[in-house]
Amino acid sequence: MLFENTLEFAKKLDAQDPLKDFRTKFNLPTFHEKTVRYFTGNSLGLQPKKAVEYVKEELQNWAKFGVEGHFLAERPWFAYHENLTQLTANVVGALPIEVVVTHSLTTNLHLLMVSFYQPKGKRTKILCEAKAFPSDQYALESQVNFHGLSNDHLVEIAPREGENLIRLEDILAKIEELGDELALVMIGGVNYYTGQLFDMKSITEAGHKVGAYVGFDLAHAAGNINLKLHDWGVDFAAWCGYKYLNSSPGGVSGMFVHERHANNKNLPRFAGWWGYNKEKRFQMEPGFEPMPGAEGWQLSNAPVLGMAVQLASLEIFEEAGMDRIGAKRDLMTAFTEFVIEDISERNKEKCTFELITPKDKTQRGAQLSIQAKGQGKALFNALSDLGVVADWREPNVIRIAPAPLYNSYEDCYWFGQLLEQAIQ
Repeated sequence: MLFENTLEFAKKLDAQDPLKDFRTKFNLPTFHEKTVRYFTGNSLGLQPKKAVEYVKEELQNWAKFGVEGHFLAERPWFAYHENLTQLTANVVGALPIEVVVTHSLTTNLHLLMVSFYQPKGKRTKILCEAKAFPSDQYALESQVNFHGLSNDHLVEIAPREGENLIRLEDILAKIEELGDELALVMIGGVNYYTGQLFDMKSITEAGHKVGAYVGFDLAHAAGNINLKLHDWGVDFAAWCGYKYLNSSPGGVSGMFVHERHANNKNLPRFAGWWGYNKEKRFQMEPGFEPMPGAEGWQLSNAPVLGMAVQLASLEIFEEAGMDRIGAKRDLMTAFTEFVIEDISERNKEKCTFELITPKDKTQRGAQLSIQAKGQGKALFNALSDLGVVADWREPNVIRIAPAPLYNSYEDCYWFGQLLEQAIQ
Protein backbone atom coordinates (compact mmCIF):
# COMPACT_ATOMS: atom_id res chain seq x y z
CA MET A 1 0.00 0.00 0.00
CA LEU A 2 1.20 3.50 -0.85
CA PHE A 3 0.85 5.63 2.28
CA GLU A 4 0.21 9.35 2.56
CA ASN A 5 1.04 11.41 5.63
CA THR A 6 -2.28 13.25 5.66
CA LEU A 7 -5.25 13.36 8.00
CA GLU A 8 -7.55 12.44 5.13
CA PHE A 9 -5.57 9.28 4.39
CA ALA A 10 -5.53 8.27 8.07
CA LYS A 11 -9.30 8.75 8.28
CA LYS A 12 -9.70 6.64 5.13
CA LEU A 13 -7.75 3.80 6.77
CA ASP A 14 -9.91 4.10 9.89
CA ALA A 15 -13.10 3.98 7.81
CA GLN A 16 -11.91 0.75 6.18
CA ASP A 17 -10.69 -0.82 9.44
CA PRO A 18 -12.72 -3.96 10.35
CA LEU A 19 -11.66 -3.52 14.00
CA LYS A 20 -12.49 0.19 14.30
CA ASP A 21 -15.41 -0.36 16.69
CA PHE A 22 -13.25 -2.20 19.23
CA ARG A 23 -11.80 1.14 20.32
CA THR A 24 -15.15 1.87 21.96
CA LYS A 25 -14.71 -1.13 24.25
CA PHE A 26 -11.86 0.60 26.15
CA ASN A 27 -11.60 3.63 28.41
CA LEU A 28 -9.29 6.13 26.72
CA PRO A 29 -7.23 8.33 29.09
CA THR A 30 -8.55 11.83 29.79
CA PHE A 31 -5.99 13.12 32.32
CA HIS A 32 -4.30 15.64 30.01
CA GLU A 33 -5.60 19.07 29.02
CA LYS A 34 -4.89 18.06 25.41
CA THR A 35 -6.25 15.03 23.58
CA VAL A 36 -4.29 12.03 24.78
CA ARG A 37 -2.58 9.92 22.12
CA TYR A 38 -1.80 6.69 23.96
CA PHE A 39 1.06 4.58 22.62
CA THR A 40 2.20 2.57 25.63
CA GLY A 41 0.18 -0.61 25.39
CA ASN A 42 3.56 -2.33 25.53
CA SER A 43 3.91 -1.08 29.13
CA LEU A 44 0.29 -0.99 30.34
CA GLY A 45 -2.77 -1.74 28.27
CA LEU A 46 -5.90 0.36 28.56
CA GLN A 47 -8.86 -0.60 30.72
CA PRO A 48 -11.62 -2.63 29.06
CA LYS A 49 -14.96 -1.02 29.89
CA LYS A 50 -16.36 -4.38 31.00
CA ALA A 51 -13.64 -4.65 33.64
CA VAL A 52 -15.65 -2.49 36.04
CA GLU A 53 -18.73 -4.66 35.55
CA TYR A 54 -16.84 -7.91 36.07
CA VAL A 55 -14.95 -6.72 39.14
CA LYS A 56 -18.13 -5.24 40.63
CA GLU A 57 -19.85 -8.57 40.03
CA GLU A 58 -17.25 -10.38 42.14
CA LEU A 59 -17.30 -7.72 44.85
CA GLN A 60 -21.07 -8.19 45.05
CA ASN A 61 -20.59 -11.95 45.22
CA TRP A 62 -18.13 -11.47 48.06
CA ALA A 63 -20.62 -9.24 49.90
CA LYS A 64 -23.50 -11.67 49.30
CA PHE A 65 -21.83 -15.05 49.79
CA GLY A 66 -18.68 -14.49 51.77
CA VAL A 67 -16.56 -17.62 51.56
CA GLU A 68 -19.37 -19.50 49.83
CA GLY A 69 -18.63 -17.46 46.71
CA HIS A 70 -16.03 -20.13 45.97
CA PHE A 71 -18.95 -22.39 45.04
CA LEU A 72 -22.12 -20.24 44.77
CA ALA A 73 -20.92 -17.33 42.60
CA GLU A 74 -22.06 -17.39 38.97
CA ARG A 75 -18.43 -18.06 38.10
CA PRO A 76 -17.35 -20.05 41.18
CA TRP A 77 -14.08 -18.73 42.53
CA PHE A 78 -12.48 -22.12 43.18
CA ALA A 79 -12.33 -22.66 39.41
CA TYR A 80 -12.28 -19.05 38.22
CA HIS A 81 -9.04 -19.45 36.29
CA GLU A 82 -10.75 -22.03 34.08
CA ASN A 83 -12.83 -19.22 32.55
CA LEU A 84 -9.59 -17.88 31.06
CA THR A 85 -8.06 -21.11 29.79
CA GLN A 86 -9.51 -21.55 26.30
CA LEU A 87 -9.42 -17.80 25.61
CA THR A 88 -5.75 -17.68 26.59
CA ALA A 89 -4.91 -20.77 24.54
CA ASN A 90 -6.43 -19.06 21.49
CA VAL A 91 -4.24 -15.99 21.99
CA VAL A 92 -0.94 -17.87 22.31
CA GLY A 93 -1.54 -20.76 19.93
CA ALA A 94 -1.79 -23.53 22.51
CA LEU A 95 -3.96 -26.39 23.66
CA PRO A 96 -6.07 -25.74 26.78
CA ILE A 97 -4.04 -28.26 28.81
CA GLU A 98 -0.88 -26.25 28.02
CA VAL A 99 -1.89 -22.90 29.59
CA VAL A 100 -2.90 -21.47 32.91
CA VAL A 101 -3.33 -17.90 34.16
CA THR A 102 -1.88 -17.39 37.63
CA HIS A 103 0.70 -15.48 39.70
CA SER A 104 2.98 -12.83 38.15
CA LEU A 105 5.45 -13.05 35.27
CA THR A 106 8.75 -13.36 37.12
CA THR A 107 7.19 -15.72 39.65
CA ASN A 108 6.06 -17.94 36.79
CA LEU A 109 9.46 -17.80 35.12
CA HIS A 110 11.11 -18.95 38.35
CA LEU A 111 8.59 -21.76 38.83
CA LEU A 112 9.16 -22.96 35.28
CA MET A 113 12.93 -22.74 35.48
CA VAL A 114 12.88 -24.85 38.63
CA SER A 115 11.53 -27.57 36.35
CA PHE A 116 13.38 -26.88 33.12
CA TYR A 117 16.79 -25.69 34.31
CA GLN A 118 18.46 -28.67 35.94
CA PRO A 119 22.22 -28.36 35.38
CA LYS A 120 24.02 -31.69 35.46
CA GLY A 121 27.59 -32.63 34.56
CA LYS A 122 28.85 -30.38 31.80
CA ARG A 123 25.31 -29.37 30.72
CA THR A 124 25.00 -26.27 32.90
CA LYS A 125 24.69 -23.20 30.70
CA ILE A 126 21.79 -20.88 29.95
CA LEU A 127 21.71 -18.87 26.73
CA CYS A 128 19.86 -15.56 26.79
CA GLU A 129 19.90 -12.32 24.85
CA ALA A 130 22.07 -9.43 25.99
CA LYS A 131 20.09 -6.45 27.28
CA ALA A 132 17.18 -8.62 28.30
CA PHE A 133 14.64 -6.93 30.55
CA PRO A 134 16.34 -6.51 33.95
CA SER A 135 13.87 -8.75 35.78
CA ASP A 136 14.74 -11.59 33.39
CA GLN A 137 18.43 -10.94 33.89
CA TYR A 138 18.08 -11.06 37.67
CA ALA A 139 15.93 -14.20 37.52
CA LEU A 140 18.44 -16.00 35.30
CA GLU A 141 21.40 -14.98 37.44
CA SER A 142 19.65 -16.12 40.59
CA GLN A 143 18.73 -19.48 39.04
CA VAL A 144 22.36 -20.10 38.10
CA ASN A 145 23.54 -19.01 41.56
CA PHE A 146 20.84 -21.15 43.25
CA HIS A 147 22.52 -24.20 41.74
CA GLY A 148 25.88 -23.11 43.14
CA LEU A 149 27.19 -21.94 39.77
CA SER A 150 28.80 -18.65 38.79
CA ASN A 151 27.42 -16.15 36.30
CA ASP A 152 29.92 -17.56 33.79
CA HIS A 153 27.30 -20.23 33.14
CA LEU A 154 24.94 -17.53 31.84
CA VAL A 155 25.84 -16.89 28.19
CA GLU A 156 24.57 -13.73 26.47
CA ILE A 157 24.16 -13.30 22.73
CA ALA A 158 24.46 -9.68 21.61
CA PRO A 159 24.20 -7.65 18.39
CA ARG A 160 27.36 -7.41 16.34
CA GLU A 161 29.53 -4.32 16.72
CA GLY A 162 27.73 -1.29 15.27
CA GLU A 163 24.37 -3.11 14.96
CA ASN A 164 21.20 -2.84 17.05
CA LEU A 165 19.64 -6.24 16.40
CA ILE A 166 20.71 -9.78 17.19
CA ARG A 167 21.11 -11.90 14.10
CA LEU A 168 19.25 -15.21 14.07
CA GLU A 169 22.28 -16.87 12.52
CA ASP A 170 24.36 -15.80 15.52
CA ILE A 171 21.83 -17.27 17.98
CA LEU A 172 21.74 -20.57 16.12
CA ALA A 173 25.53 -20.67 15.82
CA LYS A 174 25.94 -20.05 19.56
CA ILE A 175 23.47 -22.84 20.37
CA GLU A 176 25.45 -25.22 18.17
CA GLU A 177 28.74 -24.03 19.67
CA LEU A 178 27.56 -24.61 23.25
CA GLY A 179 26.21 -28.03 22.27
CA ASP A 180 26.15 -30.48 25.18
CA GLU A 181 27.07 -27.70 27.62
CA LEU A 182 23.72 -26.00 27.00
CA ALA A 183 20.97 -26.78 29.51
CA LEU A 184 18.48 -24.04 28.66
CA VAL A 185 17.72 -21.38 26.08
CA MET A 186 15.63 -18.60 27.68
CA ILE A 187 15.03 -15.58 25.47
CA GLY A 188 12.40 -12.85 25.29
CA GLY A 189 10.12 -13.54 22.33
CA VAL A 190 10.17 -9.82 21.55
CA ASN A 191 13.06 -7.74 22.88
CA TYR A 192 11.62 -5.01 25.07
CA TYR A 193 14.16 -2.36 23.96
CA THR A 194 14.37 -2.78 20.19
CA GLY A 195 11.04 -4.49 19.53
CA GLN A 196 12.84 -7.27 17.64
CA LEU A 197 10.76 -10.43 17.25
CA PHE A 198 12.86 -13.58 17.42
CA ASP A 199 12.25 -16.67 15.30
CA MET A 200 11.02 -18.85 18.14
CA LYS A 201 10.40 -21.87 15.96
CA SER A 202 13.97 -21.98 14.63
CA ILE A 203 15.47 -21.28 18.06
CA THR A 204 13.40 -24.06 19.62
CA GLU A 205 14.43 -26.55 16.95
CA ALA A 206 18.10 -25.64 17.36
CA GLY A 207 17.95 -25.91 21.15
CA HIS A 208 16.26 -29.30 21.03
CA LYS A 209 18.80 -30.54 18.48
CA VAL A 210 21.60 -30.16 21.05
CA GLY A 211 19.49 -31.57 23.88
CA ALA A 212 18.52 -28.35 25.68
CA TYR A 213 15.16 -27.13 26.91
CA VAL A 214 13.83 -23.94 25.31
CA GLY A 215 11.60 -21.32 26.95
CA PHE A 216 10.53 -17.75 26.25
CA ASP A 217 9.49 -14.65 28.14
CA LEU A 218 6.54 -13.43 26.09
CA ALA A 219 5.83 -10.22 28.02
CA HIS A 220 6.03 -8.19 24.80
CA ALA A 221 4.65 -10.93 22.56
CA ALA A 222 1.42 -12.26 24.12
CA GLY A 223 -1.52 -10.38 22.62
CA ASN A 224 0.85 -8.71 20.16
CA ILE A 225 2.33 -11.51 18.04
CA ASN A 226 0.51 -14.35 16.29
CA LEU A 227 2.01 -17.10 18.43
CA LYS A 228 1.95 -20.85 17.75
CA LEU A 229 3.57 -22.18 20.89
CA HIS A 230 2.22 -25.70 20.54
CA ASP A 231 3.18 -26.09 16.90
CA TRP A 232 6.64 -24.58 17.49
CA GLY A 233 7.32 -27.16 20.17
CA VAL A 234 8.38 -24.63 22.81
CA ASP A 235 8.97 -26.33 26.18
CA PHE A 236 7.65 -23.48 28.32
CA ALA A 237 6.78 -19.80 28.24
CA ALA A 238 5.44 -17.10 30.54
CA TRP A 239 3.99 -13.65 30.00
CA CYS A 240 2.49 -10.82 31.97
CA GLY A 241 -1.10 -9.86 31.26
CA TYR A 242 -0.91 -6.14 31.87
CA LYS A 243 0.70 -5.04 28.60
CA TYR A 244 -1.05 -5.95 25.36
CA LEU A 245 -3.50 -8.19 27.26
CA ASN A 246 -4.87 -5.32 29.40
CA SER A 247 -5.14 -7.25 32.68
CA SER A 248 -4.73 -4.20 34.99
CA PRO A 249 -1.58 -2.77 36.66
CA GLY A 250 0.49 -5.68 37.91
CA GLY A 251 -2.28 -7.99 36.71
CA VAL A 252 -2.24 -11.74 36.42
CA SER A 253 0.27 -13.63 34.31
CA GLY A 254 0.09 -16.66 32.07
CA MET A 255 2.25 -19.70 31.60
CA PHE A 256 2.59 -22.36 28.93
CA VAL A 257 3.97 -25.89 29.30
CA HIS A 258 3.96 -28.08 26.20
CA GLU A 259 1.64 -31.07 26.35
CA ARG A 260 4.56 -33.52 26.05
CA HIS A 261 5.41 -32.53 29.64
CA ALA A 262 1.76 -32.60 30.78
CA ASN A 263 1.92 -35.86 32.70
CA ASN A 264 5.57 -35.87 33.70
CA LYS A 265 5.32 -36.00 37.48
CA ASN A 266 9.08 -36.44 37.75
CA LEU A 267 9.83 -32.88 36.68
CA PRO A 268 11.07 -31.06 39.80
CA ARG A 269 8.92 -28.14 40.85
CA PHE A 270 8.12 -25.83 43.72
CA ALA A 271 4.64 -27.05 44.60
CA GLY A 272 1.53 -25.41 46.02
CA TRP A 273 -1.89 -26.81 46.80
CA TRP A 274 -3.69 -25.24 43.83
CA GLY A 275 -1.48 -27.31 41.54
CA TYR A 276 -2.56 -30.49 43.36
CA ASN A 277 -4.97 -33.00 41.79
CA LYS A 278 -8.19 -31.02 42.06
CA GLU A 279 -10.30 -34.15 42.57
CA LYS A 280 -8.53 -34.69 45.90
CA ARG A 281 -7.33 -31.15 46.72
CA PHE A 282 -9.63 -30.66 49.69
CA GLN A 283 -8.67 -33.96 51.28
CA MET A 284 -5.48 -32.17 52.38
CA GLU A 285 -3.33 -35.29 52.04
CA PRO A 286 0.48 -35.27 52.28
CA GLY A 287 2.57 -35.89 49.18
CA PHE A 288 2.18 -33.62 46.15
CA GLU A 289 0.21 -35.05 43.23
CA PRO A 290 0.25 -32.47 40.40
CA MET A 291 -2.61 -31.88 38.03
CA PRO A 292 -1.79 -32.68 34.41
CA GLY A 293 -0.59 -29.82 32.24
CA ALA A 294 0.20 -26.23 33.08
CA GLU A 295 -2.31 -26.17 35.95
CA GLY A 296 0.10 -28.34 37.90
CA TRP A 297 2.45 -25.33 38.27
CA GLN A 298 -0.12 -23.27 40.19
CA LEU A 299 0.64 -22.45 43.81
CA SER A 300 -2.36 -20.67 45.27
CA ASN A 301 -6.04 -20.13 44.61
CA ALA A 302 -7.14 -17.62 42.00
CA PRO A 303 -6.82 -13.84 42.56
CA VAL A 304 -10.38 -13.41 41.37
CA LEU A 305 -10.56 -9.61 41.09
CA GLY A 306 -7.49 -9.49 38.86
CA MET A 307 -8.72 -12.40 36.80
CA ALA A 308 -12.06 -10.67 36.30
CA VAL A 309 -10.27 -7.84 34.50
CA GLN A 310 -8.28 -10.32 32.40
CA LEU A 311 -11.51 -12.09 31.46
CA ALA A 312 -13.02 -8.81 30.24
CA SER A 313 -10.00 -8.25 27.98
CA LEU A 314 -9.69 -11.82 26.71
CA GLU A 315 -13.31 -11.76 25.59
CA ILE A 316 -12.44 -8.80 23.38
CA PHE A 317 -9.48 -10.70 21.91
CA GLU A 318 -11.73 -13.65 21.22
CA GLU A 319 -14.26 -11.49 19.41
CA ALA A 320 -11.61 -9.69 17.36
CA GLY A 321 -9.50 -12.78 16.61
CA MET A 322 -5.72 -12.86 16.50
CA ASP A 323 -5.65 -13.08 12.70
CA ARG A 324 -7.49 -9.76 12.31
CA ILE A 325 -5.50 -8.21 15.16
CA GLY A 326 -2.26 -9.27 13.48
CA ALA A 327 -3.30 -7.89 10.09
CA LYS A 328 -4.14 -4.49 11.58
CA ARG A 329 -0.97 -4.53 13.68
CA ASP A 330 1.19 -4.92 10.59
CA LEU A 331 -0.61 -2.25 8.58
CA MET A 332 -0.80 0.25 11.44
CA THR A 333 2.86 -0.24 12.41
CA ALA A 334 3.91 0.23 8.78
CA PHE A 335 1.83 3.40 8.49
CA THR A 336 3.32 4.79 11.72
CA GLU A 337 6.81 3.95 10.45
CA PHE A 338 6.07 5.86 7.23
CA VAL A 339 4.81 8.88 9.18
CA ILE A 340 7.92 8.95 11.41
CA GLU A 341 10.28 8.67 8.45
CA ASP A 342 8.43 11.45 6.61
CA ILE A 343 8.71 13.75 9.64
CA SER A 344 12.38 12.83 10.05
CA GLU A 345 13.15 13.69 6.44
CA ARG A 346 11.40 17.06 6.68
CA ASN A 347 13.30 17.98 9.84
CA LYS A 348 16.69 16.36 9.31
CA GLU A 349 18.58 19.63 9.84
CA LYS A 350 17.26 19.85 13.41
CA CYS A 351 16.80 16.25 14.52
CA THR A 352 16.98 12.85 12.86
CA PHE A 353 15.37 9.60 13.84
CA GLU A 354 16.56 6.05 13.35
CA LEU A 355 14.07 3.24 13.80
CA ILE A 356 16.05 0.45 15.44
CA THR A 357 13.10 -1.94 15.22
CA PRO A 358 13.30 -4.31 12.22
CA LYS A 359 11.56 -3.07 9.07
CA ASP A 360 10.52 -6.61 8.15
CA LYS A 361 7.01 -7.18 9.55
CA THR A 362 7.87 -10.83 10.27
CA GLN A 363 10.55 -9.64 12.71
CA ARG A 364 8.49 -7.17 14.75
CA GLY A 365 5.11 -6.63 16.33
CA ALA A 366 3.33 -3.38 17.16
CA GLN A 367 6.33 -1.68 18.76
CA LEU A 368 8.60 0.90 17.12
CA SER A 369 11.74 2.02 18.94
CA ILE A 370 12.89 5.44 17.76
CA GLN A 371 16.47 6.52 18.33
CA ALA A 372 16.32 10.31 18.61
CA LYS A 373 19.53 11.95 17.45
CA GLY A 374 19.96 15.60 18.31
CA GLN A 375 17.42 16.38 21.06
CA GLY A 376 17.08 13.31 23.28
CA LYS A 377 15.01 13.44 26.47
CA ALA A 378 13.95 17.05 25.85
CA LEU A 379 12.12 15.88 22.73
CA PHE A 380 10.34 13.16 24.71
CA ASN A 381 9.31 15.66 27.40
CA ALA A 382 7.95 18.01 24.75
CA LEU A 383 5.93 15.15 23.27
CA SER A 384 4.49 14.39 26.70
CA ASP A 385 3.50 18.03 27.12
CA LEU A 386 1.58 17.76 23.84
CA GLY A 387 -0.49 14.85 25.11
CA VAL A 388 1.49 11.90 23.72
CA VAL A 389 1.88 9.00 26.15
CA ALA A 390 5.01 7.16 25.00
CA ASP A 391 7.95 5.53 26.76
CA TRP A 392 11.55 6.72 27.20
CA ARG A 393 14.45 4.29 27.53
CA GLU A 394 17.98 5.41 28.21
CA PRO A 395 20.11 6.53 26.57
CA ASN A 396 18.02 7.94 23.68
CA VAL A 397 15.13 5.70 22.63
CA ILE A 398 11.44 6.57 22.47
CA ARG A 399 9.25 3.46 22.35
CA ILE A 400 5.73 3.57 20.95
CA ALA A 401 3.27 0.72 20.39
CA PRO A 402 0.14 1.36 18.28
CA ALA A 403 -2.18 -1.28 19.76
CA PRO A 404 -4.66 -2.58 17.17
CA LEU A 405 -7.61 -2.92 19.53
CA TYR A 406 -7.77 0.69 20.66
CA ASN A 407 -5.37 2.84 18.63
CA SER A 408 -6.60 4.42 15.41
CA TYR A 409 -4.73 5.37 12.26
CA GLU A 410 -5.64 8.95 13.08
CA ASP A 411 -3.76 8.52 16.38
CA CYS A 412 -0.71 7.53 14.34
CA TYR A 413 -1.06 10.52 12.03
CA TRP A 414 -1.32 12.89 14.99
CA PHE A 415 1.71 11.28 16.60
CA GLY A 416 3.71 12.45 13.59
CA GLN A 417 2.27 15.95 13.75
CA LEU A 418 3.00 16.24 17.46
CA LEU A 419 6.48 14.80 16.97
CA GLU A 420 7.17 17.56 14.47
CA GLN A 421 5.81 20.18 16.90
CA ALA A 422 8.04 18.76 19.64
CA ILE A 423 11.08 19.21 17.40
CA GLN A 424 10.14 22.83 16.79
